[in-house]
Amino acid sequence: MTARAEIAPPYRELLRRSVERAPVLLEQEANLRAARSDARQARAWANPAVGVEFENIGGNSVNNSPSTPQTTLAITQPLELAQRGPRIAAGDAELRAAQARGAQVQVDYAAQLAIAYAQAEAMQQRLQLAQDDVVRAQEDLKAADALVAAGKEARLRSAQAQASLSGAIAARAAADANLSGALADLSVLAGVEQAFSGVPASLLSDMRAPMGPGEGVSPALATAQAERDAVAAQVRVERSKAIPDIGLTGGLRRFGGSRETGFVLGVTTTIPIFNQNRGGIAAAQARTEAAEQRLVAARLASEAMRGKALAQVAASSARLKAAAESEEAAAEAYRLARVGYESGKTALLDLLTLRRALGDARALTIDARLARIGALAMLARVDGRLAFGDL
Repeated sequence: MTARAEIAPPYRELLRRSVERAPVLLEQEANLRAARSDARQARAWANPAVGVEFENIGGNSVNNSPSTPQTTLAITQPLELAQRGPRIAAGDAELRAAQARGAQVQVDYAAQLAIAYAQAEAMQQRLQLAQDDVVRAQEDLKAADALVAAGKEARLRSAQAQASLSGAIAARAAADANLSGALADLSVLAGVEQAFSGVPASLLSDMRAPMGPGEGVSPALATAQAERDAVAAQVRVERSKAIPDIGLTGGLRRFGGSRETGFVLGVTTTIPIFNQNRGGIAAAQARTEAAEQRLVAARLASEAMRGKALAQVAASSARLKAAAESEEAAAEAYRLARVGYESGKTALLDLLTLRRALGDARALTIDARLARIGALAMLARVDGRLAFGDL
């Protein structure tokens, strides 16, 4: 049985619920758990090696008498005096990078969800606008038919009004399809299998002023810094691989032909003759240089994006104010034209033109509200805040 589609919760509630089901957030949480496990594993000591040696098996002594076999059981423990510290530091640096990426993903996701939610809300309002336009077109057709029947208008006017109604019905069908697409996109982003059937008024009516920048650096810049540090830590790891590793050996030797035993102690070390890991060190240094350049680019992009977001917020606010004034004027013009048409003082073509102008003005207001939400979401993303998630 197919589940019944439900209306989406308000944006902030949907954002809260998405933490537990949005695929992109769940993926990042899994990556963070993996980084924690890697950092924990980096602290593990190397396993000891166990060896057994059998000496003088079937051999002869100097006087050709059978030699006494000896058995030695020894355990060797690598100390990793030079390797363990850099490995732990690299694991911790990678964990911090994963945490920074997680914070950035959360901020980016909130901005994407806010835009998708506002888009669905805007398409819903556009559908309502199209439905209202159909009603007005029907009323215009009814008025035209009445005037034609009274002999005050030619039949051509009824045909024109009917064509306008057909256009309004087609526009309503297109608006309905756009709403379905926007709701599907929102549902996928929120991790919901069944597409929402609608959204409540939540974001487009939000007219608060933009907030100031968040504390610290932007998430993108913080991620670039953490990733640079993680790559730099790998240089120490690669250098440590060329340092000889020391191991301590302790064991017990049993002398054949008697029950006597003795202790064996030893020291082992690697000799970096054939492999000094020069290529690994050079590669890690090159990756560090690349990470430094990404950090510079992230810093420049962060500053530019904040300036761009502030400019877009100001422009969208001015655009919204102008659109609201235009809508108010268009509504009054259509009202007066409707009264004038019913009294025979206004031509039908003028009425239809003013009705289209009213629809266009209301659509521009919706678009201006949507643009403002997008600009505020972009500003929150740059500043490291969850878009519209503070209330």
